[in-house]
Amino acid sequence: MKKEELPQDESALKAMTRELLYVKDKEGKYTTGLSTGWEVKKAALDNAWDDIKERVEAARLAVKNGEKSPVYYFMELRLMDFPVLSGYTGFWTFNIKRHLKPSVFKSLSEKKLAVYAKAFDVTVEELKNFKG
Repeated sequence: MKKEELPQDESALKAMTRELLYVKDKEGKYTTGLSTGWEVKKAALDNAWDDIKERVEAARLAVKNGEKSPVYYFMELRLMDFPVLSGYTGFWTFNIKRHLKPSVFKSLSEKKLAVYAKAFDVTVEELKNFKG
């Protein structure tokens, strides 16, 4: 591919990343060029972000309906799974799963809530008084 033909189709990650690709310059020698993406990649990324938005919305509704605690919503919002959240908090996965229950969440100490708040980059008040 020639450098001037390098695709520059913007995707959801346009402000965060670009790809380094090998291309041919005007003399036919290989060099590098930066691409913001191409149409196929853009479509795949857009689909992935749509799925993430749906999961976050489902988590928001689960918390609003009293089925899950705010920990569940913020896990989805911050794109975390149990091992990742366990790494940030130091809590065992088993305990995090228990903390997803609204009744257990309500009994958490301020210290544990502060650990979660720090991991999710929110205040303890935002965590406790989730508005959804």
